[in-house]
Amino acid sequence: MARQALQAALDEGWADPARLYREGRRARLLLDAAREAAAEAVGCRPDELVFTPSGTRAVHSGVAGALAGRRRTGRHLVVSAVEHSSVLHAAAAHEADGGTVTEVPVDRTGRVAPEAYAAALGDGTALACLQSANHEVGTEQPVAEVAAACREAGVPLLVDAAQSLAWGPVAGEWSLLTASAHKWGGPAGVGLLAVRKGVRFAPQGPADERESGRAAGFENIPGIVAAAASLRAVRAEAAEEAGRLRELVERVRARVAGSVPDVEVVGDPVRRLPHLVTFSCLYVDGEALLHELDRAGFSVSSGSSCTSSTLTPSHVLRAMGVLSEGNVRVSLPFGTAEADVERFLQVLPGTVAQLRERFGAPAAAPATGGEESLVVDALGRRCPIPVIELAKVFGDVPVGGTVTVLSDDEAARLDIPAWCEMRGQEYVGERPADHGTAYMVRRTS
Repeated sequence: MARQALQAALDEGWADPARLYREGRRARLLLDAAREAAAEAVGCRPDELVFTPSGTRAVHSGVAGALAGRRRTGRHLVVSAVEHSSVLHAAAAHEADGGTVTEVPVDRTGRVAPEAYAAALGDGTALACLQSANHEVGTEQPVAEVAAACREAGVPLLVDAAQSLAWGPVAGEWSLLTASAHKWGGPAGVGLLAVRKGVRFAPQGPADERESGRAAGFENIPGIVAAAASLRAVRAEAAEEAGRLRELVERVRARVAGSVPDVEVVGDPVRRLPHLVTFSCLYVDGEALLHELDRAGFSVSSGSSCTSSTLTPSHVLRAMGVLSEGNVRVSLPFGTAEADVERFLQVLPGTVAQLRERFGAPAAAPATGGEESLVVDALGRRCPIPVIELAKVFGDVPVGGTVTVLSDDEAARLDIPAWCEMRGQEYVGERPADHGTAYMVRRTS
């Protein structure tokens, strides 16, 4: 449907919708119809919604405009620690410009506590931001409760609904909302920004007469028409498809945990998106795992540090405090076949086992005996090697003894405590070392 709408709009919507000649009026009709369809899906008025060149641009415009509109109130911005990078980049720009930012922490499932979020709001808070659901682990956020707290405090709430809008409107009395068409199967290069009437909003940048002054430049009418058509189409099937995909994701969560040793399935097991599942595998290099799965025909993502040019773990996994090494994020698009999921579940255990053997991971839990304290020098070695080296020597200390791991890999700050939790051992803590950081683990059993 989206492809047909795009092709038709390329023929009929090429003209400037701001002009009064026939082709311009035709383009304006297409734009207005798309706006009405998108506004219905969002749950706002058509004159509250504008189209932007991307979801990222929608976020940046929404954050900057809301902050500028409430500058007299204060310059304090509240975000969650697991927001999309576009929100965190906007927050960093605000902070660099003299504003203040509070990041509300999340629990181990990636969810904020509404009371913690409410406590972060103050008299000088100009704006609060909260995603409807996390883009990496699928955890749904308590938007309605946070929106109620924001309304009581007189603070507008901007919701990044990119991941959830395909499945239904966002609950709660939010003030601003952003989304990106490619997340629901529409064309890339189309975002949307909704600003409720009554919200103080001052668009930033040079003034432009298009899209209520909130999105400069010629509207991409074919892309916008296709985005609205695809959103309407997925919404029509959302309830039925959500139930089917949720069952497949439950199968992945259960089978991965049962068939792959030393794995942590992350994210809220109940309050989550129906199509997303994330897990992390001990003793596995994330980039190598993604390459092997790609060779087997599976396109998956990862938040592991070894798949990032910065060599730091995903900020989402870091905020949650979960295992980051060997991380795999599986997103099931509309129409995913059950047979493809089954084949993935058959391929994964052997792939992980082969990679662990390649990296020299311990095949079994080590035995007891020996020294009371050991030091493992893993300086200059990246994940998953520091944790593998820890596991190799852990049996050489008796119960009550310690192992200290020296590492300059940022991922070790997450992965060593996560290993302790999975193994039922005590993570004593960390301290600066001459080079890198020293992580101490005590054997309890």
